Amino acid sequence: MNEAQLLQAIAGGALIGLSAGLLFIFNGRIAGVSGFFGDALANPKLPGTASRVLFLLGLVAGYLLVRHFVAGTGGMQLQAGWGGMVLAGLLVGYGTRLGCGCTSGHGICGISRLSPRSLAATAVFMAAGLATVFLLRLAGWR
Repeated sequence: MNEAQLLQAIAGGALIGLSAGLLFIFNGRIAGVSGFFGDALANPKLPGTASRVLFLLGLVAGYLLVRHFVAGTGGMQLQAGWGGMVLAGLLVGYGTRLGCGCTSGHGICGISRLSPRSLAATAVFMAAGLATVFLLRLAGWR
């Protein structure tokens, strides 16, 4: 990791924390992306759906702006075919419902509030991620 990448990572983390904090201060909502997405799809007439959709569009717009203006970011490189990506997306969606939240909800907002459920959930998904990488590398995958 070079100095520019380090500064980009620090700036990105600061912006995520700032946006999560501002959302909580002004809307009283925890920035759980999977919850926003699920609520917007499952019940579009729910109060606050417009702000949830705008938040999600902001995430996509932010990625596109960084990709366009920041040198060296390139694009996403898929490590699996489209079938694998669809399966991964479905498994992540199922896991976020099973775990009552996603990495942004538990890892960023829950831990900052010292939520016991979020501390446990974050420990579990970090351990699962580490075990997955270890097993895939052991099997000879990248």
